[in-house]
Amino acid sequence: MLVQGVASDKNALGYFGFAYYNENQKKLRALAVDGGKGGIIPSVETVEDGSYQPLSRPIFIYISIKATEKPEVREFLEFYMKNASPLVKEVKYFPLPAQAYTTNLDHLNKKKLGTVFNGQPEVGVQIEELLKREASL
Repeated sequence: MLVQGVASDKNALGYFGFAYYNENQKKLRALAVDGGKGGIIPSVETVEDGSYQPLSRPIFIYISIKATEKPEVREFLEFYMKNASPLVKEVKYFPLPAQAYTTNLDHLNKKKLGTVFNGQPEVGVQIEELLKREASL
Protein backbone atom coordinates (compact mmCIF):
# COMPACT_ATOMS: atom_id res chain seq x y z
CA MET A 1 0.00 0.00 0.00
CA LEU A 2 2.77 2.41 0.90
CA VAL A 3 4.57 1.80 -2.40
CA GLN A 4 1.36 2.43 -4.33
CA GLY A 5 0.61 5.59 -2.35
CA VAL A 6 4.06 7.08 -2.77
CA ALA A 7 4.39 6.01 -6.41
CA SER A 8 1.06 7.59 -7.34
CA ASP A 9 1.80 11.05 -5.85
CA LYS A 10 4.88 12.94 -7.05
CA ASN A 11 4.96 14.91 -3.75
CA ALA A 12 4.65 11.90 -1.45
CA LEU A 13 7.35 10.64 0.90
CA GLY A 14 7.50 7.25 2.56
CA TYR A 15 9.83 5.31 4.84
CA PHE A 16 10.56 1.82 3.54
CA GLY A 17 12.71 -1.10 4.40
CA PHE A 18 15.41 -1.53 1.77
CA ALA A 19 13.83 -4.72 0.44
CA TYR A 20 10.63 -2.83 -0.48
CA TYR A 21 12.56 -0.03 -2.11
CA ASN A 22 14.84 -2.45 -3.96
CA GLU A 23 11.89 -4.35 -5.44
CA ASN A 24 10.19 -1.11 -6.54
CA GLN A 25 13.07 1.01 -7.84
CA LYS A 26 11.25 1.67 -11.11
CA LYS A 27 8.39 3.29 -9.17
CA LEU A 28 10.31 4.99 -6.36
CA ARG A 29 13.27 7.31 -5.92
CA ALA A 30 15.49 7.00 -2.86
CA LEU A 31 16.77 10.06 -1.05
CA ALA A 32 20.30 10.34 0.22
CA VAL A 33 20.80 10.43 3.99
CA ASP A 34 23.43 12.83 5.27
CA GLY A 35 24.88 11.57 8.54
CA GLY A 36 27.58 14.26 8.48
CA LYS A 37 29.75 12.82 5.71
CA GLY A 38 27.69 13.87 2.70
CA GLY A 39 24.58 12.29 1.25
CA ILE A 40 24.56 8.50 0.91
CA ILE A 41 22.05 6.70 -1.31
CA PRO A 42 20.86 3.29 -0.06
CA SER A 43 22.33 0.37 -1.98
CA VAL A 44 23.46 -3.15 -1.22
CA GLU A 45 27.03 -1.85 -0.89
CA THR A 46 26.27 1.18 1.32
CA VAL A 47 24.08 -0.82 3.68
CA GLU A 48 26.58 -3.67 3.99
CA ASP A 49 29.61 -1.43 4.51
CA GLY A 50 27.74 0.66 7.10
CA SER A 51 28.06 3.97 5.25
CA TYR A 52 24.26 4.25 4.87
CA GLN A 53 23.48 5.40 8.41
CA PRO A 54 21.44 5.88 10.59
CA LEU A 55 18.55 4.23 8.80
CA SER A 56 20.11 0.79 8.60
CA ARG A 57 20.21 -1.26 11.77
CA PRO A 58 20.76 -4.80 12.95
CA ILE A 59 17.99 -6.82 14.51
CA PHE A 60 18.77 -8.12 17.98
CA ILE A 61 17.40 -10.99 20.02
CA TYR A 62 17.73 -11.03 23.78
CA ILE A 63 17.59 -14.15 25.93
CA SER A 64 18.13 -14.86 29.60
CA ILE A 65 20.68 -17.39 30.85
CA LYS A 66 17.84 -19.27 32.56
CA ALA A 67 16.00 -19.61 29.24
CA THR A 68 19.12 -20.97 27.50
CA GLU A 69 19.05 -23.92 29.90
CA LYS A 70 15.81 -25.14 28.29
CA PRO A 71 16.68 -27.61 25.51
CA GLU A 72 14.02 -26.24 23.15
CA VAL A 73 15.28 -22.65 23.56
CA ARG A 74 18.90 -23.66 23.08
CA GLU A 75 17.97 -25.69 20.00
CA PHE A 76 16.08 -22.72 18.56
CA LEU A 77 18.98 -20.33 19.21
CA GLU A 78 21.46 -22.68 17.58
CA PHE A 79 19.13 -23.14 14.59
CA TYR A 80 18.68 -19.36 14.38
CA MET A 81 22.41 -18.62 14.38
CA LYS A 82 23.23 -21.38 11.90
CA ASN A 83 20.41 -20.51 9.47
CA ALA A 84 19.74 -16.79 9.84
CA SER A 85 22.04 -15.68 7.03
CA PRO A 86 20.40 -17.61 4.17
CA LEU A 87 16.89 -17.00 5.54
CA VAL A 88 17.52 -13.27 5.89
CA LYS A 89 18.79 -13.15 2.30
CA GLU A 90 15.68 -15.02 1.15
CA VAL A 91 13.46 -12.14 2.31
CA LYS A 92 15.95 -9.66 0.81
CA TYR A 93 17.26 -8.30 4.08
CA PHE A 94 20.94 -8.11 4.94
CA PRO A 95 22.61 -10.82 6.99
CA LEU A 96 25.21 -10.03 9.59
CA PRO A 97 28.81 -10.82 8.69
CA ALA A 98 29.46 -14.58 9.03
CA GLN A 99 31.74 -13.95 12.02
CA ALA A 100 28.80 -12.41 13.93
CA TYR A 101 26.88 -15.70 13.93
CA THR A 102 29.98 -17.63 15.02
CA THR A 103 30.66 -15.12 17.80
CA ASN A 104 27.03 -15.27 18.95
CA LEU A 105 27.16 -19.07 19.19
CA ASP A 106 30.42 -18.81 21.12
CA HIS A 107 28.82 -16.32 23.52
CA LEU A 108 25.83 -18.64 23.94
CA ASN A 109 28.08 -21.57 24.80
CA LYS A 110 30.00 -19.45 27.32
CA LYS A 111 26.74 -18.01 28.73
CA LYS A 112 28.08 -14.58 27.85
CA LEU A 113 25.04 -12.38 27.52
CA GLY A 114 24.32 -8.68 27.67
CA THR A 115 24.65 -5.59 25.52
CA VAL A 116 27.63 -3.89 23.96
CA PHE A 117 25.81 -0.54 23.97
CA ASN A 118 25.92 -0.02 27.75
CA GLY A 119 22.55 1.72 27.67
CA GLN A 120 23.65 4.38 25.19
CA PRO A 121 22.23 4.72 21.68
CA GLU A 122 24.86 4.80 18.94
CA VAL A 123 24.73 5.70 15.29
CA GLY A 124 27.38 4.94 12.71
CA VAL A 125 28.97 1.96 14.44
CA GLN A 126 29.67 -1.09 12.29
CA ILE A 127 28.85 -4.69 13.26
CA GLU A 128 32.52 -5.71 13.17
CA GLU A 129 33.28 -3.03 15.76
CA LEU A 130 30.48 -4.24 18.02
CA LEU A 131 31.76 -7.82 17.87
CA LYS A 132 35.05 -6.68 19.42
CA ARG A 133 33.38 -5.07 22.44
CA GLU A 134 32.79 -6.76 25.76
CA ALA A 135 29.12 -7.18 26.66
CA SER A 136 27.74 -5.89 29.92
CA LEU A 137 24.48 -6.76 31.65
